[in-house]
Order: sequence, then structure tokens, then C-alpha cells
Amino acid sequence: MRYLSSIRYIDAVVKAGSIRAAADTLAITSTALNRRILAMEEELGVPIFERLPHGVRLSAAGEIYIHHIRNQLSDMERVKSQIADLSGVRRGHVSIACSQALLPYFLPSQIALYRKEHPNVTFGVHLRDREAAEQALVDHSADLAIVFEPVRLADFMTLIRVRQPVHVVMAAGHPLAAKTSVRLFECASYPVSLPTAPYGVRHLLDIAMRVAGIRLDPVIQSDSFEFLRNHAVAEDILTFQIPIGLGDETSTGQMVSRPIDSRDVPSGILYLGQLKGRTLPVAAARFAAQLTSTLANQFEVS
Repeated sequence: MRYLSSIRYIDAVVKAGSIRAAADTLAITSTALNRRILAMEEELGVPIFERLPHGVRLSAAGEIYIHHIRNQLSDMERVKSQIADLSGVRRGHVSIACSQALLPYFLPSQIALYRKEHPNVTFGVHLRDREAAEQALVDHSADLAIVFEPVRLADFMTLIRVRQPVHVVMAAGHPLAAKTSVRLFECASYPVSLPTAPYGVRHLLDIAMRVAGIRLDPVIQSDSFEFLRNHAVAEDILTFQIPIGLGDETSTGQMVSRPIDSRDVPSGILYLGQLKGRTLPVAAARFAAQLTSTLANQFEVS
């Protein structure tokens, strides 16, 4: 176990970017932490870190070693989870990297449902953009990733993917609210607010505008979908979101949503996945199975 403590220390230094900062989080002295690192470097026969004026960074050998470390830590969590499962005490931790649309409604309800049956399981939920979510799987800071229109899928093992049509979100009294679906050119006749460029919804809209030769000139841009939804009602303008990011308030309150005609903006794809080749801890695997079932029941599988 002393070895596991040492590699956790190395991981903490990598995340903090300095020995002093990592020592503070680990509640040990920086001198003691440095001794541990030097001992590990002596055992390996190469430096793990390059010492810089204001911190440290991984050496070439350190890059290889940190990958090994994170695999070791991940395997230990999986073993602990399996042992706890055998004893009938459902414990574990599930870390999720996800797109912003999953945060307001879908994941809170799913985690609450899971923890009702397994109250000893803890969760970490981390907002990551389309590229960072996959990287979180690679560096083992996340067990699962749920992303809309990911940038790449080189290290991603897809568990399920479902279609998500882009919706126009507006106040209940907006002229377009009376329609069952909306054409993109109709949106151009009204003030709109848009998510910023890194997000999948904006990516799909930008492609559609280029193809159709239509311009949506936003009066507001934001990286917060919650702000965009609320502001759309406050100023009676249009904004855009996918169904998984919309709660019941869009059909029962002041806010409504209508799908954009698929001839103008084809549905995007929401992916649930894990790192290729990794065996998930029991808690994460069971939560992934729950999510897979829920997504298949609620949305069209792609």
C-alpha cells in the first residue's frame, strides 16, 4: 500500500503542477513529498519531473509513468468496488465528464435514482467540452463521458448513441410557439441568442446556416445554456437547445420548445461511452447500464 500512496502523490503533483501545491492538498510537507518523488525517480533510474522556476512538469519518462500510474489507480478502485460488491455493501465512486445539456435535469434525476438503491456510491460530475470529455477518459479523471457531437472518438468506446434534434426555445407567447416545428429561415426573422462556438448545438447551426445561406445574427452569445434559456423568456427572443437539456418547464410554464425542421438542421448525436479497453468499476458499470437503458427508452437510438 506504500507503493499506492507514492503513486497517488505523483498523480497529485501532476494535477497541481507543483510540489508545494500538491503538498498542501495532501496535507504533508513539501520536503517530505519531494523526498518521495526523489526515491521514486531513483528506483526508476530516470527523472519523472523537470524542475522549473515556478513548478514542475512531466519528463518524457514521466509521461509514460503517469499513464501507468493512472491505470494502477483505476484498477485498484475497480478491485475495491468488486470486493465491496461481493460483501453486499454497494460502494464506489463514479466520475462523469459531460456536455452542459446533461447538467440541469437528466443527470440529477439519474443520479438520484441510482443513489436511492445504492446510497454509499458517490459521484463526481464535471462539465467538459466536446474534446475535453474524451481526454478525461484517457487520463482516468472520468469513468464515463456523455457528449453531444464529439470532436473525435479515437479513444472512445460507445455504449449508446441517441438522436437529439435541435429545438428552438422561446417564451410561450412568441409568434413561432404556435407551430409544431420551425424552419431555420423563420428564426432569422426574429432576434436570437446563440451558444458560443465550442458547443455542439452551435456547431450544427453554423453548418446549417452555411448550407442554406441563412444568417442568424445573435444579439446575445453565452457559454451558459441556463442563461440563454432564461434570457430568451425575459426578452422574448429565440435560443436553441437539445431535448435532453430541456425540462418539463418548456411544456408547462412560460417557456416552450419546438424542433427545427430536419430539412434545415439534421439531428445531432449524443454519445455515452467509456475509455476503450478499460474495465469499469462495478458502480460505474452499473450506472452506465442504467443510463443506457434510460436513453434508449427516452430517445431514438442512432
